Amino acid sequence: MDKAQLIETTAGEAGGSEGVSPEAVERVFDAVFGTVEHPGAIARALRGGETVVLGSFGSFRSDDGTPVFQPGRALTEFLSGQVG
Repeated sequence: MDKAQLIETTAGEAGGSEGVSPEAVERVFDAVFGTVEHPGAIARALRGGETVVLGSFGSFRSDDGTPVFQPGRALTEFLSGQVG
């Protein structure tokens, strides 16, 4: 799944009755994950020595300048087929 597909899927799932436009989702994605020209909130936090925790999805940290992702319980259980 590429960025465009992820944006479309997220917009569809987050829409509810009022709807969320793909353009709004893309702005949020760019603010959180960043672009080549503008680092996002996660990159800035990692550079500042912070760990970014995304609930039970997982967390990001920097290990001597290398980004590291640690999957959380919800993601691990879903991928292993333990839940839905």
